Amino acid sequence: MFRWLIVIFLALMVVNAFTPWFKKLGFGKLPGDIRFPLFGREVFLPITTTVVLSLLAAGVARFL
Repeated sequence: MFRWLIVIFLALMVVNAFTPWFKKLGFGKLPGDIRFPLFGREVFLPITTTVVLSLLAAGVARFL
């Protein structure tokens, strides 16, 4: 279980590092990505971006 926590942590760090690059490509602004204010903070739910990136990752994994 500890190994999975490390893998998840590293994956989140990689995604966080590539976030500015994803924003330049238009990810996070797709239809279906939801932003709304809640208690003075902006909440962002990247539903469509998550689906697109998952399909992209599955396609790359299929060819490897």
